[in-house]
Amino acid sequence: MNPSRFALIAVFLALFAAPALAQTAVQISADSFTIEEGTKEAVFTGNVVIKHPTVNVWAEKVVATYGDGGTSDIKSFEATGKVKLETDEQTATGDRAVFSPGDQLLRLTGNVQVSNAAGSVNAQELVVNLATNVSTFSASEGGRVTGTFTTQ
Repeated sequence: MNPSRFALIAVFLALFAAPALAQTAVQISADSFTIEEGTKEAVFTGNVVIKHPTVNVWAEKVVATYGDGGTSDIKSFEATGKVKLETDEQTATGDRAVFSPGDQLLRLTGNVQVSNAAGSVNAQELVVNLATNVSTFSASEGGRVTGTFTTQ
């Protein structure tokens, strides 16, 4: 598995970018949904499931912060609580996922595991820089990043 080739991450980012939301059907279900105009947040709480043609996301809570352009002007996206992102090819899990379109960084933190048919990587944090196409796995203090890979 090549960590810098995480198609899952690119799909995840496309899922929450304004053009993708405008052009692609996205199904979201949760126990509750609140739009907070004062803080410009769309908050999905409880058993959140997001279904997109190319990726599914599960979390206990999802908060999308938007700008002056309204809910299609996403400034940041945060999923917390048993976060799982899944495509046909791979799965990523962690405690928290944060994406900010402005800096093109996705951070998946807390007990991170990314796996596909070629192997898996375990870490405390995964940072994907979409501008440079660099993925960095980090361990917690005193810990190690571990991986298991299948060779051909």
